[in-house]
Amino acid sequence: MSIRLIVKHPDEVLRERAQEVTKFNSNLHKLLDDMADTMYDANGVGLAAPQVGILKRVIVVDADEEHGLIELVNPEIVSAEGEQLGPEGCLSIPGLQGDVRRANKVVIRGQDRYGNPVQYEGTGLLARAFQHEVDHLNGVLFIDIAESVYEARKAEEDGE
Repeated sequence: MSIRLIVKHPDEVLRERAQEVTKFNSNLHKLLDDMADTMYDANGVGLAAPQVGILKRVIVVDADEEHGLIELVNPEIVSAEGEQLGPEGCLSIPGLQGDVRRANKVVIRGQDRYGNPVQYEGTGLLARAFQHEVDHLNGVLFIDIAESVYEARKAEEDGE
């Protein structure tokens, strides 16, 4: 396991559509392990493979204690309901946040690292993280859909 370099905006790889994964092997397992390590090292709640320069449909998310680390290969959102408007940031766009309108509850389906079908239901932050990461797989960034974009507050500067 190792920490990979996070691709930063405006790198063009962030604007490309990622390809479906067809081989569930040790290379995929290493990618998933490295993505989790990279996400945790950067204090993120999600990471998509294009953010580490790999155009594959792979995401990792850890947005709540109930689920912990979720690995999804070839994820797709199969249902969405409700609405939430809230702040989002992105490890590939440091220093900026935006207010993004998302579904409040989603069901996401995909495969685990071995190719087995899996499905998760997420609400609140987990739903937001799923939608944000799937957007990455389609070349969409939060700044493209945000209702407003602004400089991110630095908690340490505010004494928090």
